[in-house]
Amino acid sequence: MSKRADIIEKEAAQVFHYHDRTKHRFNQYARSSGYLDWANEPNPFRRFEGAPLIRFSRPEPLPSPAYAQCFQPGVIAPTPVTLETLSRLFRNALALSAWKRYERNRWPLRVNPSSGDLHPTEGYLVSGALEGLPAGVYHYTSEEHALERRAALQYGTFEALVRGFPEGSFLVGLSSIFWREAWKYGERAFRYCQLDLGHALAALRISAAVLGWQLTLLDELADAAISTLLGLDRAADFMGAEPEHPEAVAVVVPSAAHLSACEGLAVEALPKIAGASWHGRANRLSAQHVAWAIIDGVARASAKERTALPAASASLPAGCEDLASLRYDAASAEQIIRQRRSAVDFDGVTAISKNTFLRMLARLMPDRTPVPFDALQRSALRRPRLHLGIFAHRIEGLAPGLYFLVRDPAAGEELRRLMQPHFAWSPLEGCPSDIPLFLLGEGDLRELAARLGCAQAIAADGAFALALLAEFEEPIRKLGTWFYRRLFWEAGLLGQILYLEAEAAGVRATGMGCYFDDAVHEILGFGSEEKRFQDIYHFTVGGPLEDARLTTEPPYVT
Repeated sequence: MSKRADIIEKEAAQVFHYHDRTKHRFNQYARSSGYLDWANEPNPFRRFEGAPLIRFSRPEPLPSPAYAQCFQPGVIAPTPVTLETLSRLFRNALALSAWKRYERNRWPLRVNPSSGDLHPTEGYLVSGALEGLPAGVYHYTSEEHALERRAALQYGTFEALVRGFPEGSFLVGLSSIFWREAWKYGERAFRYCQLDLGHALAALRISAAVLGWQLTLLDELADAAISTLLGLDRAADFMGAEPEHPEAVAVVVPSAAHLSACEGLAVEALPKIAGASWHGRANRLSAQHVAWAIIDGVARASAKERTALPAASASLPAGCEDLASLRYDAASAEQIIRQRRSAVDFDGVTAISKNTFLRMLARLMPDRTPVPFDALQRSALRRPRLHLGIFAHRIEGLAPGLYFLVRDPAAGEELRRLMQPHFAWSPLEGCPSDIPLFLLGEGDLRELAARLGCAQAIAADGAFALALLAEFEEPIRKLGTWFYRRLFWEAGLLGQILYLEAEAAGVRATGMGCYFDDAVHEILGFGSEEKRFQDIYHFTVGGPLEDARLTTEPPYVT
């Protein structure tokens, strides 16, 4: 075995060890501090003290398109890139959505969801000069709905970086602060940071769609290149502060131009960005920290080097027209996006119709609904890697029981072979052929769903609950350990769609990071040593119960 192959094997072993060690089990939860150290609760806002601040305008006068229009590229005419439209992009993707108050306690909610409302994901903008916005690298602060100018770029530097991309293109970046999640969740926090990253990526893509723009993940980039581009490797700027881990950079194209012929960012321009005039020093979020060596280890083991661009697709998915029974009303896209909330409890009564349920599942199929999946056209995630086990509780016209959505037919045969031999795999009558949903078995599974979800009643009291099963060992070994993170990104992306679909349907949803991993595998029929598929996220949808003790305040004072 070559030295490089030996390193790859050791990295894969470390990733698999991390995943197995951080599983919740009936007799033992994944390691955490065991209590919440409120004296060291992380500051919810990362700021760069000393960086010039450019505030976005709060009023946004442009009309919002209908929610359903956002999922079909080309339906919404592109808007010009201005400071005002950039404001809308971040407002609908990463901004505050409200403040909640209980007695003297007050905390922010955001448009993009997060495990425990801890928000480890940070957003960045890299742009050429616009009116009111000098060329530069900017950190987005949701606290102010503003941009902190981290780096001032000289004329031509940004243009050299994005040469070959369509005119008017700019970049958005995402990073993770692992400590934000580890403060509460300990070793399992790395998983949650990656789920949150997927939610944020989907939120950015859908927000871009509201403006008629494309957004494409530049997944060929190495983590080190992202770190240099966003200034995350500037040790002096993070002295004493929690580091940010480089995750993703995407290009936003404000036109209908395709990227199939674009070779990617000109990484040879990165030294000029690194040598630019940088401003600001990261604030410290907590006075003290607990070290989680296993998180640092899996972050190193799943780091990404530069990879070749995937072969260009013959064509991007065009999507298909919803059946009449699956159509939406004309709800405003921005209204749905900004009202999104994570349910904390369900009423145990509210049901949804079969058509509403199928409409939600239709949104999870890339060939039927291009957005936000078209953001992955330059990624190994172009082919779906996640499939859904569905615990149906209260769906009118659908028998309660266990169902399965095979999001890529290529995986169907292997799933059937590995899962319980007694499962029926009955196609659902009246279900569109491009939504491959199967009934495995009828029955009241509310108690089982709750038990598998760490005894949380919310898994039983909704209309349905999901277990997201990832194609696991094979793609990680074949593509690289960095793909471990991408599997969680895809899960978060699906979760973001379901959040918005629930809002559009008049109900509510919530992601569940606490579940008994191997117990779910056993129920489905995967052996304890089977690593071809792994449960990596749970989700549930239902009628919410509101806590009357809490008051809601607007996100920003206008």
